[in-house]
Amino acid sequence: MNSSKGEWGSNFGFLMAAVGSAVGLGNLWGFPYKMGMNGGFAFLLFYLILAVLVGYVIMLGELTIGRSTGKGVIAAYSSLSKKYAFLGWMAFLCPILILAFYCSLGGYCLKYTIANLGDFFGASWGVNGVDTAEYFVNFYTNGLEASIFAVIFSIITVIIVMRGVSGGIEKFSKVAMPALFVLLLVVIVRGVTLPGAIGGLKFMFAPNWEVFNGSGWVSVLATAGGQMFFSLSLGMGCIITYGAYLSKKENIEVNALIIPFADTVVAIMAGLAVFPAVFAMGMEPAGGPGLLFITLQAVFDAMGAAGPIFGFLLYLLVFIAALTSSISLMEVVVSVIIDRKEEKGCVANRKNISVIFGLILCVLTILISVDSLGEGGLPKLLGFCWLDFFDLLSEGIMMPVGALLMSLIIGWKLGENWMREELCQEGNQWKMAKFSMFCLKFIAPVGMAMILLGQLDGFFKLGIFS
Repeated sequence: MNSSKGEWGSNFGFLMAAVGSAVGLGNLWGFPYKMGMNGGFAFLLFYLILAVLVGYVIMLGELTIGRSTGKGVIAAYSSLSKKYAFLGWMAFLCPILILAFYCSLGGYCLKYTIANLGDFFGASWGVNGVDTAEYFVNFYTNGLEASIFAVIFSIITVIIVMRGVSGGIEKFSKVAMPALFVLLLVVIVRGVTLPGAIGGLKFMFAPNWEVFNGSGWVSVLATAGGQMFFSLSLGMGCIITYGAYLSKKENIEVNALIIPFADTVVAIMAGLAVFPAVFAMGMEPAGGPGLLFITLQAVFDAMGAAGPIFGFLLYLLVFIAALTSSISLMEVVVSVIIDRKEEKGCVANRKNISVIFGLILCVLTILISVDSLGEGGLPKLLGFCWLDFFDLLSEGIMMPVGALLMSLIIGWKLGENWMREELCQEGNQWKMAKFSMFCLKFIAPVGMAMILLGQLDGFFKLGIFS
């Protein structure tokens, strides 16, 4: 292991950081609204099946690559074979593209956290009863304000990463993730005790097979697969990077099970925090991306005096979740740069690297923020607004293609013996070897191909699954 970059102080710290990487806007924003738009229970059922058959084994493979090489993504794939280096470059570019718009969205979360706190104190910088759709539009179309919040979010990310693996990322995650869990519980308890909340619980857990009529289930399957994949931070270098800092004594197989399980639990909890309250207030569960910033804010406004309190708590936990993901994305970039400098015999200064990349990140996220979801007047990129274009390149193409090829490489080239050599370090056992290899060879590639098609279908409206 290349320990010059740092190492996890404990397995709990690693798990909190890895779960934090997985738990982000994908769980607390994406999961509820996609579940709302895809029939509730059916979406959840597909999500769970794919998490077991695809998510777990890709997580296992990426952790194994990371720990076996002890390197950042480019050096890690190059260590396996020079011909796989392009996969490392894709995994390096993805976090840069994602961070550009992720920090902008993180700024949205910070804005709403502060605004609900303002409502609690009756301050002028609160929402103050303004129509929630109007309030959201006024904010994201104000390029200067959106940029300021995005830059603040970026700076917080840089400060945590520059403090190192154990002293920064692990220390923050060990506090942030338990705090997020507690905040979720508080919001859930309030939501499910509202009159009419039972409708939200039925929506989530009562079997609804209408989506299976005709070919509609294929679209739900593809959407659930995409949500599962991106929620787990797969294909973007985060898990490989975090695996590189993992001690040889730790059980990769167990960790690869715990991370998707914890991520899925938080995603379901996010649904429980959202849908009971939405149904109780007579709102529309299929609110789309506006569910977090328009529908939920309307829910909190309708709660009376308690609304700002629970609004502040919910947006605070979304902000924390976004932050735990952004630091893992930035660590991918920093880790690669440290590798490159050390390969040239130079001394790599983590703080300097973090600050320099942070400045680049601020420029990128300002461009995304100023574009105002396509309404800011910046030129379109292949017909897309800047956020959607960056999303298309990273989450739409490079991430699923990278994970698809990785599963094929491990399943058909490196093989079971290569996996076993790393997984069975220091007395650990690989108990689900046959199941894992079968999924890596056959199930995961098919699942990833469907996710890739689903992403392209979503961006280009190709009608593949209609």
